[in-house]
Amino acid sequence: MASTQLRSESIKAPLLEQAEQGHSLWQDAWYRLRKNHMAVAGGIFISLMILTSAFGPMLVQYGYQEQNLELRESSPSAEHWLGTDKLGRDLLSRILYGGRISLTVGLVATAVSLTIGVLYGTIAGYCGGKTDAVMMRFVDILYALPFTIFVILLMVFFGRDIRLMFLAIGAVEWLTMARIVRGQVLSLRKQEFIEACIALGLPMWKIIIRHLAPNVIGPVIVYSTLTIPAVMLLEAFLSFLGLGVQEPMCSWGSLIKEGAEIMEEAPWLLLFPGVLFAMTLFSLNFLGDGLRDALDPRASKD
Repeated sequence: MASTQLRSESIKAPLLEQAEQGHSLWQDAWYRLRKNHMAVAGGIFISLMILTSAFGPMLVQYGYQEQNLELRESSPSAEHWLGTDKLGRDLLSRILYGGRISLTVGLVATAVSLTIGVLYGTIAGYCGGKTDAVMMRFVDILYALPFTIFVILLMVFFGRDIRLMFLAIGAVEWLTMARIVRGQVLSLRKQEFIEACIALGLPMWKIIIRHLAPNVIGPVIVYSTLTIPAVMLLEAFLSFLGLGVQEPMCSWGSLIKEGAEIMEEAPWLLLFPGVLFAMTLFSLNFLGDGLRDALDPRASKD
């Protein structure tokens, strides 16, 4: 009888250990994300583009400013794999360097917009009442302004420094994030753990940083992957208007502008940067959709 009980307990012990081993939200999200092949492919492509843009210009034979007027608008060849532009500069080198600028604009401007939006939305949602009403009416007023014209005015007023462009674009892309975070905080503010923090007398900044901000990180991550392509499109639009990066620097937007001007004589100048830019935007959107499904169990098909 005793041996039977020992045997049954030895069988139950591993089963109990397996039953007690749970999975965190991030483990479940990673599992669901791996099952989304388009999101995984998008993440791999974006990672490759970041690495290529970061280290590629140092590995190519020609510099992005190096001119050879004898090879103006030459088609792709063994010497210049993607051809040359109207000044005889190697297109491959300029695309790699332009990717560095475009991706940096997307990442830095998105970081600026998320910092402003998360802080603004968290404070508005946590304070509530008249404070929330006044802060969100200010957001509504800014929504009524044409963003593109506002960015153009900032660029014209403060100059065409690329660092100011990061701040100018980031300063107008935070409104949607502020609304998203505010809605999340309003739903969390009445939860028991927040009321317990208030009852314990914790200061507002500590509650926001330690308890509210970590609980809204899921929507923040998802929206950030969708903000980066929007920022890159805005930068490309400004560059197309001649208000973005200036010569001899380049971005994918400025390369597309240059290619569009002479697309009939040299179509490869528009084709290569345009296709690469489109693939990057598609990959970011696929990754954003995959993260949205992975971080929201209710949207999962499992």
